[in-house]
Amino acid sequence: MRTLEEIRARIDEIDAQLLPLFLDRLECSREVAEAKIAQGLPVLNAAREKQILDEVERKAGSRGGEARLLYDAILTSSRALQHRMMDGGRDLRDLIENAPSKDLPHDRIACQGVPGAYSHEAALLLYPGCRPHFYKTWEDIFRAIRDGKEDLGILPVENSSAGSVSDVYGLILKYRFSIVGAATLRIRHCLAVPEGIDLSQVKKVYSHPQGLAQCSEYTEAHGLTPVPCSNTAAAAKAVAEGGEPAAAICSEQAAKEYGLHIAAHGIQNSSANRTRFVAISRTLFIPEDAQKISLCFSLPHTTGSLNGVLSQFAAAGLNLTKIESRPISSADGENFEYDFYLDFAGNIRSGDTLNLIASLQSELPRFSFLGNYTELD
Repeated sequence: MRTLEEIRARIDEIDAQLLPLFLDRLECSREVAEAKIAQGLPVLNAAREKQILDEVERKAGSRGGEARLLYDAILTSSRALQHRMMDGGRDLRDLIENAPSKDLPHDRIACQGVPGAYSHEAALLLYPGCRPHFYKTWEDIFRAIRDGKEDLGILPVENSSAGSVSDVYGLILKYRFSIVGAATLRIRHCLAVPEGIDLSQVKKVYSHPQGLAQCSEYTEAHGLTPVPCSNTAAAAKAVAEGGEPAAAICSEQAAKEYGLHIAAHGIQNSSANRTRFVAISRTLFIPEDAQKISLCFSLPHTTGSLNGVLSQFAAAGLNLTKIESRPISSADGENFEYDFYLDFAGNIRSGDTLNLIASLQSELPRFSFLGNYTELD
């Protein structure tokens, strides 16, 4: 049996042979790109790649899966090189180059719910002094922006305790407006009751489902029956106007807004409870100091399709911070396909990052660059 040192020495010998071969293969890919440019051919030849991968897997026998993964990474690197040479994603490059870097108008801002909602606080954090207009549902906000009634919309997308706001991500994928800003708000829920109501009389507690989930330990410990509402501030308003001994889980600002007495402070399950909000717009805006990128695309539900995309981010040294998926109807109506939403750290004006995004746009169906923006935390 060889010693560990002997095995490592052999690995070094193999690596010394592999690297020149890999570089030689990339040089061949460069020549392929020149030939494709001359003949007007696209970068991706899916049939040839499948043939290569299937043959490699067959020849590798019991190591077929590992071999396929290796060659898939090699083919991905080759396509990325060809996209750079062939100026892939030209329309996206032009869109980004022409995007304004100065702040958008924010006279007309839409929030869901009523004054005092956490989205109201997030709007004031992102755009100090603004006077938002309030809408009943999240989709009402998207429609108002679509119809030109509002410039911006403020929407919650995830909470540190309750997770993603799935309905909002679904609407982002449906409308594909630009994300132009984000902020993370510390959430401190209180239990609010009408003046003169003894807490021992209270049996029901109203709030948004996320608010109820974030305070589940308190409500269960006190035997309170949760009643879902459209918004935490709407819950406060309903309790204030309802005339019954009920409570609301809301912000202290909402309790004050509707004249409620705060019976308990900081009742959320986690003291580190935070909610992330995004600002959406029909107009793309990319500030010079942007540090977060969002995009979406679709993929078939086939082995390795997502890994092939995500590996390109790893190769580019980009840190993914969020991934969401939603099933969509496929062309044949039988097999599942998925829309994916991604957040990652980066600035699109960096050459390597732009090249990656442009190559993805050239290859992936239903691709949308959603934005590159600053995030307040």
